[in-house]
Amino acid sequence: MNAIDRLAARCVDLISRDELSAKLREGRPLRIKYGADPSAPDLHLGHVVGLNKLREFQDAGHTVVFIIGDFTAMIGDPSGRSQTRKPLSREQVRANAETYQRQVFQVLDPGCTEMRFNSEWLAPMGFEAVVRLAAHVTVAQMLAREDFSKRYAENAPISLVEFLYPLIQAYDSVMVKADVELGGTDQLFNLLLGRELQKLHGQPPQVVMTLPLLEGLDGVQKMSKSLNNYIGVAEAPQEMFGKIMSISDDLMWRYYELIVCADDQQLTEVRAEHPRAAKDRLAQAIVARFHGAEAAAAASAEFSRVFSQSQIPTDIPVVSIAEPELPLAALLVRCGLAASNGEARRLIEQGAVRIDGERMTDPRAPVAIRPGMVVRAGKRGFARVN
Repeated sequence: MNAIDRLAARCVDLISRDELSAKLREGRPLRIKYGADPSAPDLHLGHVVGLNKLREFQDAGHTVVFIIGDFTAMIGDPSGRSQTRKPLSREQVRANAETYQRQVFQVLDPGCTEMRFNSEWLAPMGFEAVVRLAAHVTVAQMLAREDFSKRYAENAPISLVEFLYPLIQAYDSVMVKADVELGGTDQLFNLLLGRELQKLHGQPPQVVMTLPLLEGLDGVQKMSKSLNNYIGVAEAPQEMFGKIMSISDDLMWRYYELIVCADDQQLTEVRAEHPRAAKDRLAQAIVARFHGAEAAAAASAEFSRVFSQSQIPTDIPVVSIAEPELPLAALLVRCGLAASNGEARRLIEQGAVRIDGERMTDPRAPVAIRPGMVVRAGKRGFARVN
């Protein structure tokens, strides 16, 4: 496999291959731009799809320009959403950005990474500069973006601020002189706009490379913290392992391809195994990457002990409850196994709640509190009452 084929592997869009080839022939380290808005405190495996590709560029001798969108996070990008994303406060953005900086280097090489904050050039811009920048794009161009056109057709609100977001992201490319920009397929419009702005500013247009969006635990929607279908890179090994084991057998192969970056030969070998064994290998590979091989092996053994042998985890949360009795739904909430009485009722009605191994079916049933009793909700939710 030649250099371009390796770098283009797993990509959806590459605009264009000839341009990338020409840039590589220049024999200099290319500047590979990737932006992430710190809209939540932790990265998840969906982000790792892009980080993996960035690391491949670094291993080939190129420089990653990782832009933390501290300015744009306070605007909100609706890409792939049906409504405006709520803007964040400066304090929230600052705290999330600090977490991002720590976590990205679990994949990227710090020595080949240029970390930038787009507030560096966006915050000082005056209104005149913003208007001049906005003059380069028409409303018709913006409505060509799928999520905008859909919301416009449905009479859903679109703020002018949201129209500015793609423009600002494109301007980031101008300011860092990007040679290549990576993003998810939902970012294609924004990345192409970066090419146009670079041309207007007398720069060679960046190569655009989009990557697949990783489906979350539900197997349908893209992985997202807001949809609660995510696997965080900083989650505890056992939690991460359990979540990976919960995905469907079909989805497992997407994780092998996009997170483990397994090649055809490796996939052929794994597909010959029983799906349970293949998924265990996947979960161990991912956990080992972020927590080490020892933690991965321990998580695998614990998962087998709890779920295959129907035993109680060795380390479960202990909850102190002073009341002599609580309704079952309230007990789940107090134990941290449900966020609300409504969620607790749903778990109970689904037959997912047990106390000391006995299935419980009545949300209003009074439960006598006994020291040492074990409350279980779902496959991975356990608490011991003190």
